[in-house]
Amino acid sequence: MTSFGHDVYDDVIVGGGHNGLVAAAYLARAGRSVLVLERLGNTGGAAISTRPFAGVDARLSRYSYLVSLLPAKIVRDLGLDFAVRKRTVSSYTPVERDGRPGGLLVGAGEARTRESFARLTGSEREYDSWRAFYGRTGRLAEKVFPTLTEPLPTRAELRARIDDEAAWRMLFEEPLGRAVEEHFADDLVRGVVLTDALIGTFADAHDASLVQNRCFLYHVIGGGTGDWDVPVGGMGALTGALATAARAAGAEIATGHEVLRIETDGRTPAEVTFRTATGEGRVVGRTVLVNASPRALGELLGEAAAPGPAPEGAQLKVNMLLRRLPRLRDTSVDPREAFGGTFHIAEGYAQLARAYAEAATGELPSVPPSEIYCHSLTDPSILGPELVAQGYQTLTLFGLHTPARLFEKDNQGAREVLLAGTLAQLDAHLAEPITDCLAFDADGRPCIEAKTPLDLERELRLPGGHIFHRDLSWPHGDDHDDAEGVEGAARSGAGRWGVGTPYANVLLCGAGAVRGGGVSGVPGHNAAMAVLGH
Repeated sequence: MTSFGHDVYDDVIVGGGHNGLVAAAYLARAGRSVLVLERLGNTGGAAISTRPFAGVDARLSRYSYLVSLLPAKIVRDLGLDFAVRKRTVSSYTPVERDGRPGGLLVGAGEARTRESFARLTGSEREYDSWRAFYGRTGRLAEKVFPTLTEPLPTRAELRARIDDEAAWRMLFEEPLGRAVEEHFADDLVRGVVLTDALIGTFADAHDASLVQNRCFLYHVIGGGTGDWDVPVGGMGALTGALATAARAAGAEIATGHEVLRIETDGRTPAEVTFRTATGEGRVVGRTVLVNASPRALGELLGEAAAPGPAPEGAQLKVNMLLRRLPRLRDTSVDPREAFGGTFHIAEGYAQLARAYAEAATGELPSVPPSEIYCHSLTDPSILGPELVAQGYQTLTLFGLHTPARLFEKDNQGAREVLLAGTLAQLDAHLAEPITDCLAFDADGRPCIEAKTPLDLERELRLPGGHIFHRDLSWPHGDDHDDAEGVEGAARSGAGRWGVGTPYANVLLCGAGAVRGGGVSGVPGHNAAMAVLGH
């Protein structure tokens, strides 16, 4: 049976994903005894790099893949050996109009972006609206992003900080579809804007719950700029640096330890029961931080499931390795530019609405929307030298509007149908089929893999395959009325940081915490601050 360094730890952390490692590093640096228990044989959770294709020297960010929400403060505080790189192109969206291939290029300099808008829409009006719209969200991002690592503001406090009534109404009070339709006239431009509201979120542009607004908000505030950057060395480089920092500070990390139960009355130290390959064991923690979903936390505490619908993911994740980038039908754009940013596929505004409506009735979208980017164009270090010399490239595809319910009857069959349909939509804009460009592994199989929400639930225990563990929260406290009982900055302790649970000595430090979601480290930071009494 496992032998640990302490009989009773100051802090036991359940789950060695990136947020758990952030919390462990902060707490250990403060001189506390810290133990991380991780079910899998490695740390990192969804933020890992792996070689998914047999015999091929390509380390892909298999699940999560871009970085926006990780505050530079956490990198500095923990002395992480980790860096990101900017993409020179933000996005390229191909389209066929009047029988001719074309597209919208955003990035590569203001002049090129302006010219691309004019060529697509026939005037500069849409580009002027684009600049005004994202100028407003950019100013909001500068004010909201720093609050993510501060005590949780109340709704009124955050509203006063933003000090822009139109921006507040647009993002916090009215369905995002209204603002998109008011600002933009072109269907393709509208769709490009809306996509940031749908990453991992199944919703219509006019959903009254505003879940799409919350998703959009987190996408545009990242880093105070909204930029989505490429992790140098892949996502595993981040979690590797975090594990190194935690261990260097004195934290113990035990992989292959699956936590089964947490027993506590909220006042006395908690007993944590775990299972290894050789049997069960127990460890005691004065505080327990849970880097798992709120649903998993309830199960560990032996509580009944919370009322309401269960979390449900809605994405298809596809990883590919290519022998070369495909040629485009739109010859005005270099494939290295088109795939260097986000390559939008079937993401016009009407196409997104149709895909949502079809999926909501239980059908796979007939025209599946998705977006692609090529990590290796910005960071070739994830490929072996021979692959780089031969011109190999990676492609990461993220499909939208594919809720877990669509895969429940036949996960494998639905996956195959959806993947074929998604690649067909990509092929419509290529001068050659994408399958002609695929590399092959050591066994002669094409280098492509697809993950549905049910696959992510099985492999990573994401509830329903939901990449945010549950619907994202607003980044303020007073109208987030859930089981955690968070009521704003006036609360003390864990509630003050948005990481509280009904038990004072059990904190939530995963993506399901208030201000969780994405690769951010924010919930880990905030849980550590709550423990340390900041």
